[in-house]
Amino acid sequence: MNVLVVGGSGFVGSHLCRELHSQGHDVTAMSRNPDDATLPDGVETATGDVTDYDSMVDEFEGKDAVINLVALTPLYKPEGGYRMHDIVNWQGTENVVKAAETHDVPRYVQMSALGADPDADTAYIRSKGKAENAVKSSSLDWVIFRPSIIFGDGAEFLTFTKRLKRMFAPGLPLYPLPGNGKTRFQPIWIDDLAPMFVNAIEDDAHVGETYEIGGPEVLTLREVTEMVYDSEGKSITIVPLPMALARLGLTTLGFVPGFPMGADQYRSLKIDNTVPDNDADDFDVDPSSMRTLGDYLSELN
Repeated sequence: MNVLVVGGSGFVGSHLCRELHSQGHDVTAMSRNPDDATLPDGVETATGDVTDYDSMVDEFEGKDAVINLVALTPLYKPEGGYRMHDIVNWQGTENVVKAAETHDVPRYVQMSALGADPDADTAYIRSKGKAENAVKSSSLDWVIFRPSIIFGDGAEFLTFTKRLKRMFAPGLPLYPLPGNGKTRFQPIWIDDLAPMFVNAIEDDAHVGETYEIGGPEVLTLREVTEMVYDSEGKSITIVPLPMALARLGLTTLGFVPGFPMGADQYRSLKIDNTVPDNDADDFDVDPSSMRTLGDYLSELN
């Protein structure tokens, strides 16, 4: 199949392009700066911005499948403010959908997020809900993925735990975690997730389905943080930071130019990122066979 990966130079995109290419598909990775991507020989690149329809629409011609991965991260406050989530995540998706419809692309896959809802508490999750509505109301044969936190080479989630430390306790031996780090995640390894995306474009049984995918275990932010530092042979002393103080601090500092977090990040830390029923089974994958975060970290150092 001739596959266009929108956002193909990012963390998920680069891994997915490699997986598609290894399975014999013709792959084009499209992004605003495709030359920055580390991709295998044989993967084509194209320049396009999802917020500029005319810059990308021609790249959809002749494609058998489009996979849209473009989204601003929920971990940090976007440059330009939270309205950027709507501009990139939602309106950008509308442009991608329109381009796919214009060129009659047979299969469309959208990477969304757990809890996607146009009426959600955070700008990121609201924008993802609006984006899903744009996909579902299209004429395309679509498939939607809602993964939990994804880890692997190049992922930002693990470095995010260290950045929290620098923000809340720079230079101190203590690590204050909001709510004592009780927020729950179900981390999934990118190389377990990528083959599911490939299967979604190959198997018609997935059309019209929304899949919530998580890894083999549920971990709290505190557990993830301790695992990251332990894997580097470092010890930290975690102390609870009351959520009221986290809200006050992040909301206030969010107005400071250049500060990377704000009120939305506080609200995100109140929401678990887990799946009640793991849809990995729909891809003939036993969740217990998937790679754990601990196993991954043990091989890094």
